[in-house]
Amino acid sequence: MSKNAMVSRVENDRVLVLERVFDAPRELVFQMFKEAEHLKRWWGPRGWEIPVCNVDFRPGGVWHYCMKCVDPNQGDFYGMESWGKGVYKEIVEPEMFSYTDYFSDAEGNINTELPATEVTLEFVEQDGKTKLVNRGEYVSAEALKTVMDMGMLQGITETWDRLEERLNEVK
Repeated sequence: MSKNAMVSRVENDRVLVLERVFDAPRELVFQMFKEAEHLKRWWGPRGWEIPVCNVDFRPGGVWHYCMKCVDPNQGDFYGMESWGKGVYKEIVEPEMFSYTDYFSDAEGNINTELPATEVTLEFVEQDGKTKLVNRGEYVSAEALKTVMDMGMLQGITETWDRLEERLNEVK
């Protein structure tokens, strides 16, 4: 296991906790999450791009984005679009922020068929590095299982690998 591997655990059957240490200052890691220019370059699994990324980073503000698969090797996923919408709740820069994460359509209408997630991201200073703690709370164990079955862990692992690559480019 590499020193920067992601660690995951489930609490209370419906809270997924993900942790990873990034070799970059806390302010910089936080910035990666609040600016569309950065998010476009690393958000999403490998082979996916973000053609649309609108960020209004303030409590009550909305982050609306589209992930599109541009990798022909991903078979049925190639050309597929996945829309997401986050509504920011609390922001304490550069320590943490929380938002409700929804699946949506291109107009920003929430898809109620798929589970929403209450997400809290914590940025912990550790000797010039940053420990990122992502808590995703679901309404039920079934809802958590639904997103796990969709391959979320692999997707987040690849997304955070891309975040690390982006941090190495800019620091």
